[in-house]
Formats: sequence, C-alpha cells, structure tokens
Amino acid sequence: MTQNSQFLMNLVTIHTKPGNPLQGLIKLGLKTFPCALGRSGITSQKREGDGATPLLDCKALYGFYRPDKGPKPISRLPFIALHPSMGWCDEKGHALYNRPVKLPFKSSHEKMWRDDELYDIGVVLDFNISSRMQNMGSAIFFHIARPGFTPTEGCVAVRPNVMRQILPLIGRDTIFKLG
Repeated sequence: MTQNSQFLMNLVTIHTKPGNPLQGLIKLGLKTFPCALGRSGITSQKREGDGATPLLDCKALYGFYRPDKGPKPISRLPFIALHPSMGWCDEKGHALYNRPVKLPFKSSHEKMWRDDELYDIGVVLDFNISSRMQNMGSAIFFHIARPGFTPTEGCVAVRPNVMRQILPLIGRDTIFKLG
C-alpha cells in the first residue's frame, strides 16, 4: 500500500448529494456510499438543537454498539458496549454538556439505548468534544440511518451494511471531513 493510498483510507469525505442538501455521499478510498445528513442541512455555525450537520474536519474517537443486537464490530477503533443506563448530555450550560452520562439524569439528555436501530452501531466524532464550547452542538455521531435516509438531528448516518464495510477501515487516525 502506498503512502497516498494509506492516507485515503484515513480520510472519510462527505459531500451533499446533488439536488438534496439533506442527503450526502461518503467517500472512503475508492468506495462511495449514500448517507443522511441533518434536517437543516449543513452549517459552519453549528448551534445546539439546530438540526444541522456541522462542517466537519474531525477525528473518530471511539465506537459504540448494542450488544443485544449483535457482536462487537470489527474496527481499528476502540468500541464500548452500550447499556440502558447510558445517555449523552445536551443541556447547554451544564458541566457535562456534550459528554456521556449515566441515567437517570435530571438535565436534558439523549438516550443512547434507543428503541429504533439508529445507535445499534455508531462512532463518536470529535466535534466539540476535545475543545468543547457550550451551545456549539452535542452528540455528533456517525450512526445507522433511518429507512429512506430521512434527515438526522445533525449527525451523519448510513445503512447497517455500509457501516459494517466502513468500520474495519477506520481508526483513531481517521479524519471525517464534510464539505
């Protein structure tokens, strides 16, 4: 493998689908896959609750999966098994904003153990995590898409079979680049 092709495997690029700003195309090396984007399209001025997918240029931190829905995914990323008591704080101004939390949790949060399949497998992207700023958006994940690629709340989402194809190729050195 050449140095250039190794770089391509560590770069996931995402562009909007022509004619549909709520859907996109993910490129990893020579492979291209459809994806869902945020209900408000893409923005360079991400704010909590705006439903927009931020212009991304960030690393993949780690993955998560539902152990009751399947085995731990094959990936170069570390993966954690979700549990029903896991949540993610999205309360602006809270000390745990944009961090995992244990449920029950009194402040505003997202449940990680969902009734749908969206978080059966996912990847936490380093958007507003390592250098966190209040109200800049939380829980920006790469996760499973809804049927029909309906929009996300700001994440990037793909079909389960595409997720399984992408995960073995990405690691902590992988950059997700949108735009």
